[in-house]
Amino acid sequence: MQWHVVKFSELDTLTLYNLLQLRVDVFVVEQNCPYPELDDRDLDLNTRHIILKKGDKVIAYARVLAPGLIFENFPAIGRLCVSQTARRLGLGKVLVEKSISVVKEFWPETDIYISAQCYLEQFYQQLGFNTAGESYLEDDIPHITMILPSN
Repeated sequence: MQWHVVKFSELDTLTLYNLLQLRVDVFVVEQNCPYPELDDRDLDLNTRHIILKKGDKVIAYARVLAPGLIFENFPAIGRLCVSQTARRLGLGKVLVEKSISVVKEFWPETDIYISAQCYLEQFYQQLGFNTAGESYLEDDIPHITMILPSN
């Protein structure tokens, strides 16, 4: 298994296909949540795609977004997902830690924001994120804003 951190322009077509397939499998099919998956944020020059591949298959994925793309003045981590076949291996934690390190590389000393699904609130708290505000519906799924302080 190998980690890759790339811009959109650096993605080969097979990897792009596989990462989009994983995102649709997890967020649209598993969670029964039709939503606009292709939101143009993938294309932003500052977006970084964090990919774990096993052979040609993408088994874990996240994207790091520049300040202002989702949260004003703060970078964000989103679209975190692990394939069904790779769950229960601790990859979710490793994926979040890898995403945090990428954010710190590009935007050091900046808080990191996420829009977490509510059922994952404790998971993110264990990684240092704090809950900020009340829960809200995003695409009919309960979410909560969480912040990882820079210090």
